[in-house]
Amino acid sequence: MRGITGHRRSLVVLLLFAILAPAAARADTIVLKNGRRIVARNVVEKDGKVIFETAAGEFSLPRSIVDHIERGASGVPETLGAPAIAAPPVMQGADANLMQAVTQGAVHDGAIDYGYISKLEGDARGGGPEAGERAALAHHAAAQFELNRGNLERALSEERTALIYAPQQAGFLTNVAYLYLRRSEFKQALDYLDRARRAAPNSADVAKLTGWAYYGMNKQKDAIAEWKRALEIRPDAEVQAALERAERELKEEESYSENESSHFSLKYSGAATPELAREVLRTLEKDFDEIEGELEFRPAESIGVVLYTQQAFADITRSPGWVGALNDGRIRVPVQGLTSVSPELARVLKHELTHSFVTQKTRGRCPVWLNEGLAQWMDGSRSGEDATALVNIYDAKEFTPLTDLEGSWMNLSGDAANYAYAWSLAAVEYLVHSAGMHDVTRILERIAGGSSTEGAFREVLRSNYPELTAEMAEYLRKQYVR
Repeated sequence: MRGITGHRRSLVVLLLFAILAPAAARADTIVLKNGRRIVARNVVEKDGKVIFETAAGEFSLPRSIVDHIERGASGVPETLGAPAIAAPPVMQGADANLMQAVTQGAVHDGAIDYGYISKLEGDARGGGPEAGERAALAHHAAAQFELNRGNLERALSEERTALIYAPQQAGFLTNVAYLYLRRSEFKQALDYLDRARRAAPNSADVAKLTGWAYYGMNKQKDAIAEWKRALEIRPDAEVQAALERAERELKEEESYSENESSHFSLKYSGAATPELAREVLRTLEKDFDEIEGELEFRPAESIGVVLYTQQAFADITRSPGWVGALNDGRIRVPVQGLTSVSPELARVLKHELTHSFVTQKTRGRCPVWLNEGLAQWMDGSRSGEDATALVNIYDAKEFTPLTDLEGSWMNLSGDAANYAYAWSLAAVEYLVHSAGMHDVTRILERIAGGSSTEGAFREVLRSNYPELTAEMAEYLRKQYVR
């Protein structure tokens, strides 16, 4: 497909804790009736259940909540969707029949059996440790069910309730920490990981997640120490890759100067002057207030920002040549040769900061096209120069469906990326024009709550992707095409 020529636009890489994600491979996709998709391996249907494997272990779902299974689909990291919670490591030695019986009693026929769980809770109040273990396992099963449905908030509530009945079980503590990591709430995750370490000092899982928490807080040295500890306990390719990246960053940034403001922690190389660093922080603080008002959300943690030379940016991010800046949890921007915030740098900063808001507001579940479209809208981009080409592509039925732009764009060519950015901006521009930003934020909230993107559009706007695309093309035709 012929791409659309335009200025270079930046790309967010959703590096969302590849804690439990499998390596990219051919896999099957389980599509639930609520629209959620689970990428898995060795998917089989047996005795009214769909049984499957992920990097977190083997799991099963009632067949009644599964719409269909897409065989041989291209795998994507399941942490971009809603992975199942791993079985508690400390509980893995428990009686398998007990675990299966409790799980089947707590979740069956496509729903949580709260009557059964309530009975176990009553037994736990008057019984010993084994009765408490049963109640905890039941709430863990409910948490896994909710997370498989994409309901992160309910999953966290259930897993925290499990801790009431088994407060010293490292597995449940680790699971709660993992869910906080999914919410980008790193300090809360560390609180539970500290407790988990006291219960299981030699747990590779605890060290692995602690590394991610420190990395999210821009504490590379601490993250590196934890990942080294995890690898000493158990080999792990994902931890090894994360460690190597963090070590590259630390080596590059050892000589960097630091500055901070109310919402940002900034590192900058000798290629950036202290005056530029201070102006960058002032610009970001102003943008922070504006984006907070538009998206009706405030990130919980300080946001890391790094100002690089062009070569250091390429070496650290290893991103395609068309990527002009990056947000992978930290805002990374090459500023070589600049002594003040130019209009283009101001646009890039606002664009990347929008990604931080959108990613945290949606718990990392926002599709790339919507995330990129919103970032462009907030940075002041509009569809004027690309509108005619987009309308022509739509009329010729050569457009790429939005469903195909939900996942990573990192393998796109430069022309294909330009098209994807233009198409995404047009979709968001039309949404803001027709529905208003408040409804857009409602869509983001539905996505954060577990709805598929198209499901969120149906819930808020009573519209689906084909209707949105047709209406967007008509908007462009009337607004820009003469």
